[in-house]
Formats: sequence, C-alpha cells, structure tokens
Amino acid sequence: MNPALTAVPVVGAALLDDFSLEMTGKDVVRLEEACDSIPRGTRINITFLAGEDLGIRLAAARAVKRLGFVPVPHISARRLPSRAALEEFLSGLAEDGTGENVFVVGGDPARPEGPYEDALAVLRTGLLQDHGVRHIGISGYPEGHPAIADGTLWAALTDKAAAIGAERFGGDVITQFGFDVDPVLGWLAAARARGVDLPVRIGVPGPAGVRRLLGYATRFGVATSASVARKYGFSLTNLMGTTGPDRFLHTLADRYDPERHGMVKLHFYTFGGLRHTAEWIAAFRQQSRA
Repeated sequence: MNPALTAVPVVGAALLDDFSLEMTGKDVVRLEEACDSIPRGTRINITFLAGEDLGIRLAAARAVKRLGFVPVPHISARRLPSRAALEEFLSGLAEDGTGENVFVVGGDPARPEGPYEDALAVLRTGLLQDHGVRHIGISGYPEGHPAIADGTLWAALTDKAAAIGAERFGGDVITQFGFDVDPVLGWLAAARARGVDLPVRIGVPGPAGVRRLLGYATRFGVATSASVARKYGFSLTNLMGTTGPDRFLHTLADRYDPERHGMVKLHFYTFGGLRHTAEWIAAFRQQSRA
C-alpha cells in the first residue's frame, strides 16, 4: 500500500521545483489527459524506442510543445541507422521548433545499428550545433549498468560533460531510477569529485504497481533486495500493492547537501502513468506546503 503523504522539509519542497517527466511517443493521449495537473513549462522527455518511427517521435514533440511544456526528445545513438537519419530527425525537430533541448543516450542494442557507438559519438558530429540544439541531457547510473563496466561509465560521463562544456551547451545529467538513496548520494559525491558540475536530475519512479516496478528494475539492473525494498516502502512478498517514492524523497531531502552534491532536481519515470504521477506530485507538494 502507498504510504500516506506527509509534509517534507523545506529543502525537500525545493527539490520538487522544476521537476521533469518522461513519456513515450505513444503517450500523447495520456499527456493530454494529464496536462491540467502538470505545471506549464515542465520539461518532458520523449523516449526513443525501437517500435516508434520518426513520425511518432516528431508528433509527440509537437504535442508536448502545443500543450505548453518543454519537449526534450531523446536521441538513441545505437538505434540510429545512419548520419542521414540523425540529420533527418534533427531537421524535423528544428522545423517544428522542438529541438532546442535533447537527451542523448547510447541506447539498448548490443551492437550499433549504424555509425554511432555511443552518445559521445553523436555529440562529436557537430550536427547538434548545426540544428540549433542549446541544451543536452546525458545519462548517469548511480547503481551501475548491467552491461557496462563502472570505469567505462565514469569515463563516458566525464567525457560527455567535458564535450558539453567545450561547446558551451547548457546541460544536465538524468540518472537511472532506483529505490535506495545511499548509492545515489554516493554517486553524486563521486561525480562532483571527478569535476562533473552539471545539474543532476535524480531519476525517481512514479507511483506504480510493485510488480511493474520490479519488472523495470530487473530490466535496468536496479537493486531490489529485501532490505532495499523495505527502505523504499514495499515488500517483495506482496507484489499486488502499489507504492510511491514518498520515503525515497523524504530520505533524499533529509540527507541532500548542496555543498557536497551540487545542484539536484528530480526526474520522474512515469511508466505510462503520466496523470497518476502528476497528481501524486501535486499532492506531495501541497502537503509539503501545509
């Protein structure tokens, strides 16, 4: 069962300022249903999935803009079949006025479908500058990646952050979601120690069924031990309930140190539940102001 919403400290309320959300290209109707619950100007990331084509991605970005939000289309490096495909996507975004903000990620395929091995390869093409991109998001993995060594992840993060700075883009890091604040804060401190000073959007799962959350966690290599589950607020022996990130946010707010962890915001993975997540955030913020 979802824990009752309770007031959060002032710093916790501040973490909820300028949060961002995630949707797929097929979630436009869900976004329309949720739009009255989402503050205008909210950044909404649009994933780059294998089952969605160029038209779906461009239409989703247009819908996000039409509804008063900031579209952040994803570019999945390993899913791009060619340089021409990347140019076509960026050109379409530029024509629609939806391409100033992008999120560049390596992507899931074990082998690249085209010339781009990773996100850094896309950043180095020069095409983002040519098509009017002003802000670039990149990925971070506080609990590591099931297919990538930690050393490789750190090198990629620092190289991408350096590339963003060198070209004078705005930028941020969006982390994979997790259930445990400890690795998040440890990762933040380590990133700052390595000179990564970009704002970080901590990935947070929106309220969802426990079974569904665990399914996504398994897919992305997120730790789900019994002790971690208890800290987050659910039980591995009861998969029929739902849970939200209440305890996670309380703990994050309590232990977050701006001097050590830098600028931090929140990014909610909605798993298709845009309206449910938006209403949950609104209720949580209201409680924090009470």
